[in-house]
Amino acid sequence: MTGRVSNTDPNRVIVFDTTLRDGEQAPGFSMSPADKVRMAGALAALGVDVVEAGFAAASPGDEEAVRRVSGEVEGPIFCSLARANEGDIDAAWRALKDAPRKRIHIFLGTSPIHRAAKLRMTPEQVLASIERAVGYARARFDDVEFSAEDAIRTEPDFLAEACQVAAAAGASTLNIPDTVGYSTPAEIAELYGFLIDAVRPSHPHVVFSTHCHDDLGMAVANSLSAVEAGARQVEGAINGIGERAGNASLEEVIMALRTRADHYGLDTAVDTTRLLAASRLLSEITSTPVSRNKAIVGSNAFAHEAGIHQHGMIADARTYEIMRPEDVGFEGSFFVLGKHSGRHAVAKRAAVLGHELKGVSLDAAFAAFKRRADQIGEIDDTELTAICSQVRQAEGAAHAA
Repeated sequence: MTGRVSNTDPNRVIVFDTTLRDGEQAPGFSMSPADKVRMAGALAALGVDVVEAGFAAASPGDEEAVRRVSGEVEGPIFCSLARANEGDIDAAWRALKDAPRKRIHIFLGTSPIHRAAKLRMTPEQVLASIERAVGYARARFDDVEFSAEDAIRTEPDFLAEACQVAAAAGASTLNIPDTVGYSTPAEIAELYGFLIDAVRPSHPHVVFSTHCHDDLGMAVANSLSAVEAGARQVEGAINGIGERAGNASLEEVIMALRTRADHYGLDTAVDTTRLLAASRLLSEITSTPVSRNKAIVGSNAFAHEAGIHQHGMIADARTYEIMRPEDVGFEGSFFVLGKHSGRHAVAKRAAVLGHELKGVSLDAAFAAFKRRADQIGEIDDTELTAICSQVRQAEGAAHAA
C-alpha cells in the first residue's frame, strides 16, 4: 500500500512539502538526519499530505535521512527525489521500501536550454528517457510523480507530449515546475489550462501539481494561479526556503486558500494552528531568523504600532486584520508601543500595568512617552511603567507644593 492521496474531491488541494529536500539543499539550510526527523515530525503534526524527505541518490547521508524520516515519523506520504535513471530510482527504493506510504518523484529537464546545455539530448531522447524511467519506477512504486524540470520555458506542445508519455508510463502526479521563477500568474494559468485539456481526456485521474520558485517574487501568486487553473497539488517549503530566492512559502499559500475561500472555493487538510510552530522549529534548526515582516509567521504579522491602527484594533480587530492570529498559532494580536502609537493604546497598556491615566495625567504621560519613543524607538512595559511613575511623582510634588 502507498496511501496515495485521493483526488476525488475537486475542492481539496494536496499539500506537498519540500522543506527537507529543495529547501534543505539551498546554501545555509543543511540539516542532519536527526534535524530532518524533528522537522518531519512538525510537518506531520501540521497535516501536510506529502513530505519530500530528500534526494536519496545525492549522498549516503541523504539516503539514510530519507530512510530515518520515513521510518520514524508517521502520517504523511514520504517521498524521495530521483533523476530519470535506474541508479537514482534504486536508491529511492532502498530508502523508502519499508515505508507504509511512499512516493518517488522523478524529474528530467524538458526545456530547450536544458536539453541542449545540460542533457545533450534530442526531444525524442527526452521522451524515451521519461517513458523508461517512469516505467522502471512504476514496477516498484505504486505512487509515481513526474516533474518536467524547467517546464515553464519548455515549448507547450512538447511539454504536453512529455506529460502524456509520463502518464501513460504510470505517473499519477504531473508536476509543472517553474524551476527558475520565470513565469507570471497569467502565463501559468494559461499553461495549466492548455496542459489539462491536452492530457485529461486520456488520463482523467492524473493530478497536476505546481512547484514555483521565487526569483521574481511571484512564487506564491503563481502557485495560486496554477491552482485556480486546475492544479490540485501545491509544492513549497516552510518559510519559503529553497534554491536561490526560495520556493513558494507553504504557509502563505495555505492561508491564502483558507482566508480567501470565498474566491478560491478550495481547502487543504492542514491544521493551520501549527504553522507558527513549524516555522519557528525550522528557524531554530537552520539558525536562520524569519524576517519580522514575513507574511503569516513573521513577528510583525499581527503586531500594530501606528496609532490609527491601534485605535481601530481596540474597536474591532477586523478593521486591520484579515486573519485571526490564533488560527496560525499566535496567542493573539499585540500592540507595539512606539513613536507612531496613539493615546488610546498608551492608556490601555498603562491600565494593564496598573496605571489609570486620564485627563492631565494622560496628557503628561503621553507627552513623555512620545519624547522617550523618539529617543529609543520601542517602549516596553518597564519604560512605560517608569514614565507613569514619573508622572505620578510630578503630580504628587505639585499637590504638595
